[in-house]
Amino acid sequence: MMQNHCAVPNCTSGKSDPQPLFRFPHDPERSKKWVEKCQKQDLIDKSPGQLYRYYRLCGKHFETSLVDSNAQSTVLKDDAIPTIFDVPSQPQNGPTKDDEQDSNGRKKIKPSEADTDQTHVQTLTEEEEYKEYLKSLFEVLVLLGEQSIPPTGPGDDKQDGLGSSNFQALLEYRLTCGDEVLKKRHDVNKECCSPALLNQLIEVSEKCIRSKLVEEVQQNGYFSLLTDDLVKILGEWYLPVFLRYVDQSNCPRERFLGFLSFEGDGDALAETLLSEITEKWGLDMEQCRAQAHSCTGTHFGKIKTVAAKLTERFPMAVLTQRSTRTLNLSLANGMALSGVQLVLSTFKKIESFFSQSPLLVSELEHAISIFYPDKEEKAKELKEICGASWTRRNDAFEVTVEILEALLLCVDSVHDNEDMRWNDQITHNALEISKALADFEFVMALIVLKNTLTLTHAFGKNVQGQTADAHFATTSLKAVLHTLKEVSDNIDVYHEFWTDEAVNLATAMEIPVKVPRSFLRKHQLESGAMRPDSHYKEHLSVPVVEHIIREMTEIFCEDHLKVLRCLSLVPTLIEQNKSTKPEEESVQVFKNDIPNAGTLSAELHCWWVKWSKKGKGETFPSTLNETLQLSDVKFFPNMLAVLRLIGILPTLALEDGCDVAYKRFQLYMENTPDKFKSKSLALLNMNYDVGLDLDLMVEVYMKTYPDREDVS
Repeated sequence: MMQNHCAVPNCTSGKSDPQPLFRFPHDPERSKKWVEKCQKQDLIDKSPGQLYRYYRLCGKHFETSLVDSNAQSTVLKDDAIPTIFDVPSQPQNGPTKDDEQDSNGRKKIKPSEADTDQTHVQTLTEEEEYKEYLKSLFEVLVLLGEQSIPPTGPGDDKQDGLGSSNFQALLEYRLTCGDEVLKKRHDVNKECCSPALLNQLIEVSEKCIRSKLVEEVQQNGYFSLLTDDLVKILGEWYLPVFLRYVDQSNCPRERFLGFLSFEGDGDALAETLLSEITEKWGLDMEQCRAQAHSCTGTHFGKIKTVAAKLTERFPMAVLTQRSTRTLNLSLANGMALSGVQLVLSTFKKIESFFSQSPLLVSELEHAISIFYPDKEEKAKELKEICGASWTRRNDAFEVTVEILEALLLCVDSVHDNEDMRWNDQITHNALEISKALADFEFVMALIVLKNTLTLTHAFGKNVQGQTADAHFATTSLKAVLHTLKEVSDNIDVYHEFWTDEAVNLATAMEIPVKVPRSFLRKHQLESGAMRPDSHYKEHLSVPVVEHIIREMTEIFCEDHLKVLRCLSLVPTLIEQNKSTKPEEESVQVFKNDIPNAGTLSAELHCWWVKWSKKGKGETFPSTLNETLQLSDVKFFPNMLAVLRLIGILPTLALEDGCDVAYKRFQLYMENTPDKFKSKSLALLNMNYDVGLDLDLMVEVYMKTYPDREDVS
């Protein structure tokens, strides 16, 4: 059994004198030296492997020069040998009456004392054995989580325990490899781990991981809170939550914090979610400086209520845009309009459809060639776009309008399947897409989205682009909003143009122009009772424009723009605009979060002087991340604090290597079958690199479930 205390006899380290514990080395020669220094007889016959696995020495026995400590961990140097040991002192006086000795000078132990000591040793052995057993279970669970392998399996619906689950199979493999602790438990219980115990292990794992994440984030200062689109796990809706912060090496990072149950409505739901985050998860929301949400129209209202409640409770948490989804698609996703949701759901079907086979992409490219016979360059450009996920692009609606006829021809051809190239599932999916494309509501909504979101296209591309582009975007928002307002004020004229464009496209595709049947049925109207142009103006054009204006105004509020304007602190931007100092007014948005607001103005001036003139052949950092990595930045404490605060802004895209949390989240949700999805195991899978302490997990488990009979 692994010892959770020092192997040196009579060592006093423990609760009263906490010391780090170090494993015996793998190297046989060093391991032998450690044993010799310990002078403990029962270690001599142990192999280096056994010593490494089961025994430890505490930090008291090593010179301080051999121990490296930092905020994260305490480690020994590779050549460390223990040299500090207390020699037991001999009693100066003779034995007392209570300390009777035998003829050899040893203390005599009374029978009652011997029984007590024996019982204590036996109890301690059982305790250590149980801890080692739990640690083995946690090791298996962590391994499965890292590989995204569900612990449950096809045999879990049987009555006899876990059936042929992956978890049980891996435990049995360890049994055959000689895990004595597991073998003993297996012999006693005929089962290494019951379903109840497995659920408890998963629960404790989630608790430990989240505690570690919250500690990691809050040690690094301020953060932003991000949510993604709702997901369904085992029939219930959950809200995925991420945190973004700047780590000790000044790199912006994101972590997946877990799922929140999304049941209920309005303020009650918002209060429940905030309570879960702060009280159960332990997150200090006073350190939150920004929030961003991605949500589809059906749940959009609820998310807005949550965001408003969060802003009310924590005014410093500014509402922003999230960079993982393009601005135009974010704006469209927030529209709870049947036509818009039809377009977006069809986009998902299209992406899934063409990802099944390169031959399907080739089929679409062939259809594009048919519709652009005299425009080779245009056809080539569209083919290149369609080779990737064009439905996620900022200009997705423009691209779809251009290839719509070719797209319908492609899916109709696949559905016809005249040469029997496609299987039944593919032809069925092609038919579903064809039905959606041939619906006038789809065409009309696509045209309205294309024409309105063209106005925000350049702004969205800039704000999520390079540093200089994002900074420039702050000066163009006013013009964008002015144009949108002009469209709103003259919606009759614009809607007429959009209707003409949609009708012409529908006519070319032989699609009948009509009011959606679902609307007529809902309002018990007969076909022809309402004109299509009037219907789509009231239920599409007007609400789409109003939604875009409202969202652009709310998301890009003045505080958000001030943070973006602080990108002017990036050295390349200072050098390019050396005649203009960075706006101190914008930097003042952080006055309560910097080390010394009184010296901000002077420090800002020195920072500007430093970067306003470039020497011959000299290059300056051109991005926020490069600026944060400057060695000189530590001499400008206020500037460093401001740059770190800009780094947590969800609007700015993370560099490769810093956005792994979202990529892991997507992979887990896309590749894990629904029946195997688990909110707890997802957390483990997406944070396998967090540095889990198995001993701590065992300790938390034993505190949470002190009664072992519950799982026997």
